Amino acid sequence: MYCIVGGGISGLVAAYRLRVAAGPGAVITVFDPADRLGGVLRTERIGGQPLDVGAEAFVARRPEVPALLAELGLAARQIGTTGARPLIYSGGRLHPMPDGTLQGIPAHASSLRGLVDDATIARIADEPTRPFTWRPGADPSVADLVGDRFGDQVVTRSVDPLLAGVYAGSAATIGLRSAVPTLATALDRGMASLTDAVREALPPPVTGSVFGAIDGGYRVLVDELVRCADVRWAQVAVERIDRATRGWEVVDDEGTRWPADAVVLAVPAPRLARLIEHLAPRTAAAARRIAVASTALVALALPGGTPLPQQSGVLVATGERLRAKAITLSSRKWGQRGNVELVRLSYGRFGDNLAANTGDDDLLDWATQDLADVFGIRVDPVDCHVQRWIDAMPQYGPGHGELIAELRAGLPATLAVAGGYLDGIGVPACVAAATRAAASLALTRVAR
Repeated sequence: MYCIVGGGISGLVAAYRLRVAAGPGAVITVFDPADRLGGVLRTERIGGQPLDVGAEAFVARRPEVPALLAELGLAARQIGTTGARPLIYSGGRLHPMPDGTLQGIPAHASSLRGLVDDATIARIADEPTRPFTWRPGADPSVADLVGDRFGDQVVTRSVDPLLAGVYAGSAATIGLRSAVPTLATALDRGMASLTDAVREALPPPVTGSVFGAIDGGYRVLVDELVRCADVRWAQVAVERIDRATRGWEVVDDEGTRWPADAVVLAVPAPRLARLIEHLAPRTAAAARRIAVASTALVALALPGGTPLPQQSGVLVATGERLRAKAITLSSRKWGQRGNVELVRLSYGRFGDNLAANTGDDDLLDWATQDLADVFGIRVDPVDCHVQRWIDAMPQYGPGHGELIAELRAGLPATLAVAGGYLDGIGVPACVAAATRAAASLALTRVAR
């Protein structure tokens, strides 16, 4: 008997993997008090069209999601982008997304020409000539390394826009090994400069789409995982996990005790700490050290023919007067469906309380104003949706890998963890972590 606390992508993949391993006779219960399963994989109909209002894409070159789709018979539902490129909003105007960068870190000074000032261009060009010291295994914040070598403008105008879009954080809150692991590996090999390391770490040119999505939205994947995992859904909140004579008891918010031979905890780090602090204080202490951010998303369906640029979206530099941190022109990025233009605007960064404290009407007003400021258009949407994700964006600070090793090491046998705070915030990393969690429980039961 398996219990899985958390019905997001991590919990559902863990449930599916356990079903495959344990067979049809196993009882698998998923606990989640939400109105639907899927967590941040949430698809709404806006303007008559399906639109993901949480995670919207996955890195197509990683194998986890394409392999899972194929396994579930959904390979034909994978789609790629149209090839439209994003822009950066900096200094009150739009700039092309630079080529020849790694998460915004330049391999050549010319990559950022026009985005940063001439003094910064000269500093980037001169970087290989300046003394450079790197300790193998080091994990500074991205801002500390890039700011020291290339200057603050590279951080705020080129790197921060990308990291804000992924983590709702900044180069100051994200460690290098989490944000750019290939760059850290190149530096460990003894590169003479940061410029050399970036050039070494740049991936080869990609043929086809860098990002993938699912035709019909992530709801298609969620529904198929639920069907194939054949789970029992307990729509209740869990208060804690207790030891039992054999295995565990999952205690819900009504005091009901659910027996389990093994448990997967697929919840955000703050909730993990509360669930098991009496069982695994080492794990709980590590979980409390993982900071989180909250975001709000405004999805708009604009009238068909609204004159949006032929770009995939806009990433916003730090310090701009614009309230949004990112704008996705979904109809341009994935292709237009129906007679509407679908747009997503993201709000909230690590350290602010915007997502929790700003009303829907204010967010909708901000979205209208931001579209006017960026694109010069003022149109009334034909449909809209506001979605909040509170404490849903973990911050991968310096030393995150060591912290997660400590967290996992403190877990008792037959308890496993899965989630976006572990090995990566994207859907592929969540699938991988959930697969690892399920495999560890299956192996433990075999050993017993």
